[in-house]
This record gives sequence, structure tokens and C-alpha cells, in this order.
Amino acid sequence: MAELAALEDPRAREVNERHGDDHGVNLGKLRAIAKRLKTQQDLARELWATGDTAARLLALLVCRPKAFGRDDLDAMLRQSRAPKVQDWLVNYVVKKGPHAEELRVAWLSDPDPVVASAGWALTSERVAKSPEGLDLPGLLDVIEAEMKDAPDRLQWAMNTCLAHIGIEHAAYRARALEIGERLQVLKDYPTPPGCTSPFAPAWINEMVRRQDGA
Repeated sequence: MAELAALEDPRAREVNERHGDDHGVNLGKLRAIAKRLKTQQDLARELWATGDTAARLLALLVCRPKAFGRDDLDAMLRQSRAPKVQDWLVNYVVKKGPHAEELRVAWLSDPDPVVASAGWALTSERVAKSPEGLDLPGLLDVIEAEMKDAPDRLQWAMNTCLAHIGIEHAAYRARALEIGERLQVLKDYPTPPGCTSPFAPAWINEMVRRQDGA
């Protein structure tokens, strides 16, 4: 904790806080610490228990994903209000463990939009990598009905799922594009030059163009 405190950078904190993350540690330096520590599950649990955002990010880098039970992961998600902590928890831990599908189903319909956004993130992963058994038309129905008025993080996760359906599944591409065009979600999101817009129709069309050109 002393080492993390010594890495606190006011400028980094200012940038991070714009995204809802209450810490000021450069993520490259955080990863360097994790590389030095290697996997330490007991330390990861102690770091998580501090409640400190930088410590929790480090915990997620040094933990053993398969060592967490389903209820552990559910509790951790509900405790992790910082977007970066939630993102790393889902991508670095939940996806690599045995409980991902069970939690995906449970979280997808959770009344807490932050928890539900994790369910949608896991669903996007399945849409892209293992869509067998998913009800893609049903997912599009929910997105069509709920994405426009969803809170920011949930909206972002649903929009990502919409884009993945359009990119990966040609049979549903026209409907995904139509939903995106009609709802206009993230149409005006500021996108740096050379980067792909998160606006679903632009995102879908660009990725399909790259696939076709490959």
C-alpha cells in the first residue's frame, strides 16, 4: 500500500476521475508491480479487502481467477463501483474462471445497471466467440427496447453487444444496423482521428469492411 501511495500522481488522478476511477496510479507502473509480484492469491484477497481502487486493480492482476467461487465474484462485482475495476474484474478474472456463464445469465437481468452491464459484457464475449445457444433475436429485442434510455455504463455494454451481433452474424446485420441508426446511441461520441467510432452502425460497417478486405 505504501508503494502504491508513492506512485500517486495528481495528473493521473485528474484524468482517471473523468472516467469515474478514483485513483492516481499509472497503469503501466501498476502492471510492472504485478509482474514483479507474480500470482499471489492470498495477497490479492488482502489488497481487495482494503477497498482502495489502485489496490483492487493490482489484486486483479496478481490473483488466481479460478480460485474464486461464484458468490465471491458476485460480491466483488457489487463492491467494485469504479469502471476500471469492474472492467478488469470481468475481463481478467470472471472470463477466465468456471463461473462465467452462470454469472452472465444472473447478471444480465440484474436490476442494478452496473451489475447488468457486466452481464452484457460477458454476453458480447459469447456473441463473438461462442454464440451457440444464444437467442440473438431476443438480445436484439431487449437492446431495441431498453438501450436508448439505459444508464451510461449499461448503455455502453448493450451497444457493444449490438455491434458484435452486427459484425459477427451476417444474418442479423441489417437489423443491428437499423436499430443503431434509429436509436442514434453514441452517434456524437468524440472519437480520436484514426479510431473507430463506438456508434454501432459505423463500428459494424468498419469492421465488416476490414474483414472483407482481409
